[in-house]
Amino acid sequence: MSKYDVVVIGSGLGGLVCANILSKEGKNVCVLEKQHQFGGNLQTFNRDSKIFDTGIHYVGGLSEGQNLYQYFKYFDIAEKLKIKQLNLEAFDKINYKGKIYSYAQGFDNFIETLTNDFPSEQNALIKYKKQIKEICSHFPLYNLRPNLGLDNEHLYFEKSVGDFIQSITSNKTLQNVLAGNNMLYAGIPDKTPVAIHALITNSLIEGAYRFEDGSHQVADLLIESIVNNGGTLKSNSEVKKLEVENSKLKSAVLANGEVIEADDFISAIHPSHTLAMTDTKMLRKSYRTRINELEETSSVFTIYISFKPGSFKYFNYNYYHFNENSVWSIPTYKKNKWPQEYLFLTMPTSNSNKYAKTATVITYMQYDEVKQWGNSSTGNRGNNYEEFKRQKAEKLIDQIEKQYPGFKASINNYYTSTPLTMKAYTGTRNGSMYGIVHDCNNPLKTKISPRTKIPNLLLSGQNINFHGALGVTIGSVFTCTEMLGMEYLLEKINNA
Repeated sequence: MSKYDVVVIGSGLGGLVCANILSKEGKNVCVLEKQHQFGGNLQTFNRDSKIFDTGIHYVGGLSEGQNLYQYFKYFDIAEKLKIKQLNLEAFDKINYKGKIYSYAQGFDNFIETLTNDFPSEQNALIKYKKQIKEICSHFPLYNLRPNLGLDNEHLYFEKSVGDFIQSITSNKTLQNVLAGNNMLYAGIPDKTPVAIHALITNSLIEGAYRFEDGSHQVADLLIESIVNNGGTLKSNSEVKKLEVENSKLKSAVLANGEVIEADDFISAIHPSHTLAMTDTKMLRKSYRTRINELEETSSVFTIYISFKPGSFKYFNYNYYHFNENSVWSIPTYKKNKWPQEYLFLTMPTSNSNKYAKTATVITYMQYDEVKQWGNSSTGNRGNNYEEFKRQKAEKLIDQIEKQYPGFKASINNYYTSTPLTMKAYTGTRNGSMYGIVHDCNNPLKTKISPRTKIPNLLLSGQNINFHGALGVTIGSVFTCTEMLGMEYLLEKINNA
């Protein structure tokens, strides 16, 4: 039997950030991961001697002095990351109704660029900037300051992104363009809180980056830091049971029977899976029911493309394409119209800038479309499943060929993933991209506190606070403030 100060369950970004912080602060930490590979959505895989990202494809806030940079600096990884800033004049390109619109970096540049396409909407775009900035100013940890009780962040979880954008402009085309990268948060216009749109948008406009040679480097560097701080990481260590004794969590029991004790526990996996590990009555039935019935965000179908050498040029932006008259694809999702949208991006490597080695294509897919293979295991789903994926991939590839002639001929190999893949590797119920749906119509129901009724069990991960590299980082810091204190930890981070 092993004993630690803190056991962290799950080694996605949320778990690794918590372990990094607590180990830096002198805690004896152990991270338990059920998979053979650490990293969650930071994981990469290799095919054709090339690296493919599985989850995090680009991030904001990584310019020196910005919020994610400062957090990463405190984690001792900021200066070691290999990153590439996206085009200043167009980090995202939105193809809506056959015309391409660009998101530029820097708000003044962003406004000027879109004003060229919408000359009569300059005032609306200035208003958009002001309101995005105003919303973001109310989120303490986003701005690396303690919550002094003066912030109204909850108000921005009570207003929908759809209503917000409509309040900016009556121009329907501009409304759609401003929401054009909503795949970053699986946007539903009358449900998604405007806070999520504002925080993500502001970070990317301030500075949008990709990770050269894969996002796994974030996980690798965090792990290195944890180990240097005396921490322990155990892969192939699935937690099956959490044992409560004397009104506190005492131990985690692994699938192999090993028992690991700790003074405190942080679960960075899906909350519903955490609840299933213990039958203690300290967690009320109403709480369990609420968590287990929360709606999940949509899942995706992804193609990972390996190019022939020197055949397809690298483009330093992300391309969003829409085939419908609305960029809000989830509420109007139709299997017979698939794909209604897609995100297409090439990934950078440190030894190649002119030509891309790989590309990724992502589009929505509902879990019901693959549910018939739900009881099978990865790699053993049968010929019908492989044929289903092949047909979907070829249809999506044909779509891209129309926009990028020569794309199809440049492909050496391609590989696919479905909602079943997402479910297997992320631990979400239906392979959702971002965990639970935050609903502005009932924000308290869809808000999960890091605290639980078990005093030494905290929660972290993409379902706490909000998702994405920055959202999970902030949520993990918030979790750790429960143990270390808000003002103490933020002083450490700001002085890093």
